[in-house]
Amino acid sequence: MTTVTAPAPYQSYVYAYPHKTAYRERPDRPSLSELWADEPKDALSLYLHIPFCEVRCGFCNLFTRIGAPDGLTGAYLDALERQAGAVREALGEREPVRFATAAFGGGTPTFLTAAELTRLCDIAEHRMGADLRAVPLSVEASPATATADRLAVLAERGATRLSLGVQSFDDTEARAAVRPQRRADVEAALGRVRDAGIPVLNIDLIYGIDGQTEHSWLRSLDAALAWRPEELYLYPLYIRPLTGLGRRALGADPEWDEQRLRLYRAGRDHLLAHGYEQRSMRMFRRADAPAEGADDYACQTDGMIGLGCGARSYTAGLHYSFDYAVGMHEIRHIIDDYVTRSAADFAHAAYGYPMTGDEPRRRHLLQSLLQADGLPVAHYRARFGGRTPAGDFPAELARFAELGWLESGPVLRLTPEGLAYSDALGPELFSPAVRAAMAAYERK
Repeated sequence: MTTVTAPAPYQSYVYAYPHKTAYRERPDRPSLSELWADEPKDALSLYLHIPFCEVRCGFCNLFTRIGAPDGLTGAYLDALERQAGAVREALGEREPVRFATAAFGGGTPTFLTAAELTRLCDIAEHRMGADLRAVPLSVEASPATATADRLAVLAERGATRLSLGVQSFDDTEARAAVRPQRRADVEAALGRVRDAGIPVLNIDLIYGIDGQTEHSWLRSLDAALAWRPEELYLYPLYIRPLTGLGRRALGADPEWDEQRLRLYRAGRDHLLAHGYEQRSMRMFRRADAPAEGADDYACQTDGMIGLGCGARSYTAGLHYSFDYAVGMHEIRHIIDDYVTRSAADFAHAAYGYPMTGDEPRRRHLLQSLLQADGLPVAHYRARFGGRTPAGDFPAELARFAELGWLESGPVLRLTPEGLAYSDALGPELFSPAVRAAMAAYERK
């Protein structure tokens, strides 16, 4: 009898497939009107990306720059409005266009002033036609930028969820993660969010920080729980190239892996004991929280419109965006290029990855399995003409089952151990073509 060896648990956080490092410049520059011509448009997701932060945390590899010279945020919103006009025109008038969900991400959207946030909402509503007061609207914020005037704009314009990046309530741990903040300021920001009356508060926390112990981790969780957040996201710390912490030696670190697994399990069990339900490896939702989410939007099947230079858009045939970078110099160059683009430039896809062959099936399986609810096999069969996950990916699913990660049946669902190893399981479903493209990507 052979023993199946589990891979290292922390390989890659998979929140979208294919990863953006697999995207390449599209020499054909397909028109958006052609890409969206035959796409269903009655339940789209709208994402607006703001690539500015007041400070860049040591672990961050998001597409964002520190600060903005005078006039840059205004020029960026000008470009965002030109892009929105071009995209909305490309969607056409042949059939109704409806957005079922919306989000402002970054970066830090609340880096914008209250007046600029009002303009951002106007672009989403008046240019794109999204009814922000009628659909779930999620907005990311930092403690320093979650000011009363900004929160008032978001609440008035229909924000239903505010996600606050706290990471740790311990000032020493925050400094170790190169995130300068004081707990008193974090608590004050949380008070302002609650005062604003936005229905769902999410708090992001990170485990695996230098010097963090199980005791200090649970103290941070209890500090978060004191605010009764409707959601909590627990993120393992990653150290990625070209980030502030990336100067640390990279490579396998079994001791750190074990520490992160231990802290993850402690955090998971603590939240489950306090009335939270686990929705994925990272997401925990209070059992009595108000319903949140679009009942008629499914990330596996429905399209997404991304506006902004770091946003992605998804059609059935192509996932597309602009150029991608992590290094600050390159990010600034891409933003500077974005703000000078004409409306005509925005009517074409610049970078992307074609969703051909088995890529749509891989994506559907991956994005379903990484949720605690799992994948109803009947849904997969209906979408892919009677095919089954076991028939399409027998080796991968057999391996997951042998590792104790997967429960089979009418619904394919990860076990508690499978959820713990989500960051190893996800990458194992990448296609050879996507792996090769990611490996060939030149970091910048």
